[in-house]
Amino acid sequence: MKAILALEDGSIYRGEAFGAPGIVRGEVCFNTSMTGYQEILTDPSYKGQIVAMTYPLIGNYGVNTADVESWKPHVAGFAIRELSPVVSNWRATSSLDNYLVQNGIPGIQGIDTRALTRKLRVHGAMKGVLATTAVSDADAVEQAKAWHGLVGVDYVKEVTHPHAFAWDPEDQQSSSFSLTRGENEPGGTSPPLPVADIPIVAYDFGIKYNILRRLRQRGFRVEVVPATTSAAEVINRKPAGIFLSNGPGDPAALGYAVRSVRELVDHGLPVFGICLGHQILALALGGSTFKLKFGHRGANQPVKDFETGRVEITSQNHGFAVDPKSLGTDVAVNRINLNDQTVEGLRHKTKPVFCVQYHPEASPGPHDSTILFDEFRQLIERS
Repeated sequence: MKAILALEDGSIYRGEAFGAPGIVRGEVCFNTSMTGYQEILTDPSYKGQIVAMTYPLIGNYGVNTADVESWKPHVAGFAIRELSPVVSNWRATSSLDNYLVQNGIPGIQGIDTRALTRKLRVHGAMKGVLATTAVSDADAVEQAKAWHGLVGVDYVKEVTHPHAFAWDPEDQQSSSFSLTRGENEPGGTSPPLPVADIPIVAYDFGIKYNILRRLRQRGFRVEVVPATTSAAEVINRKPAGIFLSNGPGDPAALGYAVRSVRELVDHGLPVFGICLGHQILALALGGSTFKLKFGHRGANQPVKDFETGRVEITSQNHGFAVDPKSLGTDVAVNRINLNDQTVEGLRHKTKPVFCVQYHPEASPGPHDSTILFDEFRQLIERS
């Protein structure tokens, strides 16, 4: 079956269909990661986006039930250069093609992803239509132009869990995994988890499961609450700290979340935010955000830590950023992106509050940024 990817500027990319049949609209963006396509598909931060992978061969290790980052895939569509005809990995339970079919996500392969990426880098992320069923080029372009886009739209309410829940109360999902050395058969060892002695509340703006695993591995007892939960309700749960998760869309559209976080900061609770949580915290501290030209999406983003002088290789997925000029003198920018000098980290000078724009739970460095979870625990213990 033939498929097309149409952009709002009239560009048409032709290829072959895979995954589910259909027509979807979204913001077309690119991700530079060489692996991790299953994590990308199931990252709620990609809600409303058609993701193009820059690495040419995708699908070679299939998908499995353990590497999902949320309760289902959230991307609107998936664009790649070549779909591997062979799945070869002992952990695989399905092919990428079948996985997209089962979850109703259309894909296109065979397009020139280098040309697409160059266009998006030069002209910025664009609205697009991915169609694997019959549609004219002109109609697809008009549908792309008519799509509402990401700015000013609240996608968080579409991905947050509707009810509060305790993460992994039986300690069955949070152990770090390592393959037994020399073992030929599937299997591995699970180091024991520390005692969960610090209760925290995690706001679910589109939280990734590996963040919850990392928090549990640091001895946190995590209760996850929906994005719309009020500050008063959170305070009534008597947490020792607050975590603000990643998520999709425009942070400026989340006034309810900004108000709650501002109240929690004023209450004096320690707060740690990641990605969208970083942006929401910046808004709560009086700052503002803006849309990036084409965003940061990949596992190779260099971040300079001014406090230590270290450069971290980080995993990122965001299309908005914090305006440093909007921040008050009581907020310090302590990290920047070395590619474009955008804000990657903030710390309040007098309150127990800090945040980063990137994903320390991921492993591009592979362990450059995991210390941030230890820092959160130390911050709570001091407070």
